[in-house]
Amino acid sequence: MQTYVKEYTDFMTNVRHKALNTVESYKRDVTQYITYLNNSGVKDLSATTKTTVLSYLLALQKEGRASSTVSRTLASLRSFYVFMIENGMVKTDPTSNLEAPHVEKKPPQILSSAEVELLMEQPKCVDNKGIRDKAMLELLYATGIRVSELINLTVSDVNLQMSFICCRSEKKERVIPMGNKAREALEEYIDKARPMMIKDEDEKALFVNCSGAHISRQGFWKIIKYYQHKAGIQTEITPHTLRHSFAAHLLENGADLHSIQEMMGHADISSTQVYSKFINNKLKDVYSKAHPRA
Repeated sequence: MQTYVKEYTDFMTNVRHKALNTVESYKRDVTQYITYLNNSGVKDLSATTKTTVLSYLLALQKEGRASSTVSRTLASLRSFYVFMIENGMVKTDPTSNLEAPHVEKKPPQILSSAEVELLMEQPKCVDNKGIRDKAMLELLYATGIRVSELINLTVSDVNLQMSFICCRSEKKERVIPMGNKAREALEEYIDKARPMMIKDEDEKALFVNCSGAHISRQGFWKIIKYYQHKAGIQTEITPHTLRHSFAAHLLENGADLHSIQEMMGHADISSTQVYSKFINNKLKDVYSKAHPRA
């Protein structure tokens, strides 16, 4: 059955052109399921039933796996069985009509404006690394892009004259404006630091590490955690925290949901509406503290 897993992941990579992280997630979920089947004495995927899949999901829950993990696993197995049916390897889909466990969505972690300012003050533009870090943090907060989009930007994706960046994915591209602080930080990085950091003149990546190569997701994670610690900010900060803060602060200052949706690249407005709940809760808190008869 491991052969099926390889064929499936090759299909997701080369035909469906899914992102590497997504494919790795599918592969991990399906591999763990296959291991469970083998340990349960099931040697043929065509012998699996709804009961088989349900038993596996229940086993994950008993192990203490989060509801979000169980839901993602079911989504991975659905995708896997669709592939198997389309290629004539099985005849029925045991995941059909199965419901994923309800996932209670946690409210997004938002930084205050003061915390954002404190974080942005940390990188000192006295060397190439500091100039680069400043540009990355400013751009992430100014545009609300995902960390994967940030590290995959190329020099040609930036228009300093018009103050915008272009984010491209497998399905679409979007143009996002940036403010003066982000533009100035990016301009300094492109003009002064990046030419000194790259080793290959043909390097297209906008942000590079100290070895001159394309900066990694893990590399940026370390950067943001370093500056959180340096600033003494207690709120847990991840790259996504700045994306959430970007949206919440725009909404708080009068931006409309549809504009924020477009800038963030949300396919569904419901993904953007979560920030409205955050603002509403904040207003209720302000009211309860300030109104004499609250």
